[in-house]
Amino acid sequence: MTENSTQTVSILGINGRIGQFAAKAFIDAGWQAKGFGRENRAPFDGFEFVKGDGFNLQDVQRAVSGAEVVVHALNLPYDKWADKEKGAVVLNRVVIEAMKGSGKTLIFAGNVYNYGAKDHRLTPDLPQTPATDKGDIRVQMEKELVEAGRAYNFQVIVIRASDYFGPDATGSWFDLAIAREFNKGKITRICDGKTKHSWAYLPDLGRAFEKVAAQRDQLGAYENFHFAGYRATGDELITLIQAALPTPYKVVQLPWWVFNAMAVFNPMMREIVKMRYLWQEPHELVDPKLDAILGPDFGTPFDRAVAETTYSLLPEHELAKIKAKRAA
Repeated sequence: MTENSTQTVSILGINGRIGQFAAKAFIDAGWQAKGFGRENRAPFDGFEFVKGDGFNLQDVQRAVSGAEVVVHALNLPYDKWADKEKGAVVLNRVVIEAMKGSGKTLIFAGNVYNYGAKDHRLTPDLPQTPATDKGDIRVQMEKELVEAGRAYNFQVIVIRASDYFGPDATGSWFDLAIAREFNKGKITRICDGKTKHSWAYLPDLGRAFEKVAAQRDQLGAYENFHFAGYRATGDELITLIQAALPTPYKVVQLPWWVFNAMAVFNPMMREIVKMRYLWQEPHELVDPKLDAILGPDFGTPFDRAVAETTYSLLPEHELAKIKAKRAA
């Protein structure tokens, strides 16, 4: 294993959820860190900000310069993925061009869209037969990364995870759906409450990126890792949220019929509705090889992860109740 204190990581997409938590994990482990984005929207100590546009090759080349490891966490809104000029595949190709001939390690933030709706046990060697056009795009992106890495001398590591959540992390199903009416004393159940769903706690996922990067010299030219995270039914998750609250909240069902109606004229909502199958089918990420790298004691207990995330999303008056309860 290499000594981290003299190494540099470049985070492409520092403003995103994965970018933020990956950067913090690398910094905590002693790495020098660079963060790339259009603006430094959520600044914190410990990294050098590199301003630029992910579609501009020179900007991305500046961002990866001097770094041994590059975390590719650039992403676009759902309805922009398929754009022929400014879409996800085009963005990915700019990163590939910047990595060519570098000998660096590229860690790509993968997701479960690559697999079919009925693929319930997701192992790294499972054939990728996506259920949606967004899954087709992700398969193409990963295929192009792997082919370019082999042809142009850079290591490619995919770390795949399911839905993200974490303290102060926005733009996730946890904050946008489950916690959307916390200010009204309500928890929203997304699915039927009985189907198992996989979750990745962002602080743990960020640490997984760093641990894999630290052992990159022992890995192959291409690796596809699956981050297991947690599996829980909607009802089990709600029970943990209720346990973190000062008083019980009312449980309401997510109104998918409203989403379906909005999808008729709203492109973003149309793309969200396409992904509903992920809440109707029980997907599980399985990867003994990654588990061995992370170790037996890796990971935050699920109840604590849910509680910390819940606290970060509560209105001030509810936090005051929790503080008063603890002080009593």
